[in-house]
Amino acid sequence: MCVWYDPGVIGVDLGTTHVRIHVKGRGVVLREPAVIAVTKGTTDVKAVGWEAYRMLGRTPGTITAVRPMADGVIADYTLTERMLKTFISRVLTGPNRFLRPTIMVCIPSGITDVERRAVLQAVHELGARKALLIEEPVAGAIGAGIDIAEPIGSMVVDVGGGTTDVAVLSMGGIVVSQSLRIAGNHFDQDIIAWVKNHHNLLIGDRSAEEIKQRVGAATLAPGEEDRSTQVRGRDLIDGMPKSVTVSTSDVVEALTPSLDKIATCLRKVLEQAPPELVSDVIDRGIVTTGGGSQLRNLDRFLGDLTGIPVALAENPEDCVVVGTSRALDMADVLQDARRRGGVFH
Repeated sequence: MCVWYDPGVIGVDLGTTHVRIHVKGRGVVLREPAVIAVTKGTTDVKAVGWEAYRMLGRTPGTITAVRPMADGVIADYTLTERMLKTFISRVLTGPNRFLRPTIMVCIPSGITDVERRAVLQAVHELGARKALLIEEPVAGAIGAGIDIAEPIGSMVVDVGGGTTDVAVLSMGGIVVSQSLRIAGNHFDQDIIAWVKNHHNLLIGDRSAEEIKQRVGAATLAPGEEDRSTQVRGRDLIDGMPKSVTVSTSDVVEALTPSLDKIATCLRKVLEQAPPELVSDVIDRGIVTTGGGSQLRNLDRFLGDLTGIPVALAENPEDCVVVGTSRALDMADVLQDARRRGGVFH
């Protein structure tokens, strides 16, 4: 059986930590870390994606492995363009490599016009026939299966690697939104700082991420086991290797300041939203998307603070990129929303 797909329509989730690409009819065809390794002092590419990710913190002096995206926006334009070009070439193979696709890229809701233009320029440099942008909460809602075209309020909290976007949506557009540059990567830095302050131990980003995945949580539920894991690093006193134990309650303590800021952001959006839409949100609940939303008990933490049911979307990591691609089928609805204040650029 031949399955039809359209390689000329591509959705890209250009995240701080990962890049995901969705091709219409094929689904998500690429999930790679947003990391590129280059010869130091040049733009000579040595590796991209998983191969480059394995080099983080382990490269010789002649090679540098970096994340060209920071806080959801382009930090290094040249390296971002080269990274994207490599990923797109992996997707458009064979006879499709000569296509000039329509590419839609999701962006945080709070980025500036200058940052928007940088993303559009990078996509045009890839040879795209048409470059479009869509804001992450809208794409996440579409990917989670929420019908945003109806005149009913829906609330989405998208927790990515670099940003957290909170939005109330209705009739295909954002009614109220806030973007916070605190998300998964910031959680890792919180864990690094906690281990350093409490154990005089220096650990790397990858170790912090492993702690977050193994024992991390936003809160400990009543009766829930306090898990623990061993972490290795360099003792800041004598410079020697050292191992310590980090528990779930330690991670909860480390993440509390950042999670409180996300909760404050969520409350502000609810306070600014029209009462009728808030009523809809109370009835329908809040949906969380993005890789950072998989932090254990984050839904419980936000639900306890707001008194509103919070649910984790199915396959939250891919919600945004799936919604980015599907949004092209909703062009009329989103164009109407743009004329009213806009999400589709």
